[in-house]
Amino acid sequence: MEQINNPLYPVFIKLDKLSLLIVGAGEVAYEKLFFITKSSPNANITVVAPWASAKVQKLVADSNYNIRWYKKEIEASDISNHDIIISATNNRTINEQVFHASKHFKKIVNVADTPELCDFYMGSIVTRGDLKIAVSTNGKSPTFSKRFRQLMENILPAESHDLLQNLRIIRDKMVNDFDHKVKELNRITKSLIEEPNGTDKKIRS
Repeated sequence: MEQINNPLYPVFIKLDKLSLLIVGAGEVAYEKLFFITKSSPNANITVVAPWASAKVQKLVADSNYNIRWYKKEIEASDISNHDIIISATNNRTINEQVFHASKHFKKIVNVADTPELCDFYMGSIVTRGDLKIAVSTNGKSPTFSKRFRQLMENILPAESHDLLQNLRIIRDKMVNDFDHKVKELNRITKSLIEEPNGTDKKIRS
């Protein structure tokens, strides 16, 4: 089988440091909002839409989140004043207008369910405390991403967060040079991927 390279480069964004605009406030927009706030509850979010579903309004009203809703049609200034744009309306014309305006203002943009109008994809996310894993299929199958996320949630131990905290304590106590720290941490963590007999662990069905 021909080897296919996925050119996407994954990053983890501090959404409290940037301004995120979501255009639309229906079911698709709610889905985006729900998963963004689940993963990044401190995200700085603006919603622009003349109408909002009850579920979106509930999230906006939740004091745990930093979400503002402007009850109006989208304008060019809304796009120019934000860093990241997500268009989640059910109107393709509006979505295309948002995309082109985003490109004009040199913003990165995601148009829901339209891979050709996306600078980035929103993958499935697995979180265990400070451990966070994002899964992407390069826009081919969000359903597979969801199932793979569920698999990872079943595999990853609940103690993953505690393990990371302990590794940080060990790292902070090391006073040697960087190369020595890397070698020592590699030695300590090698057991995570080995069976007791020294062979590599394999995921079993």
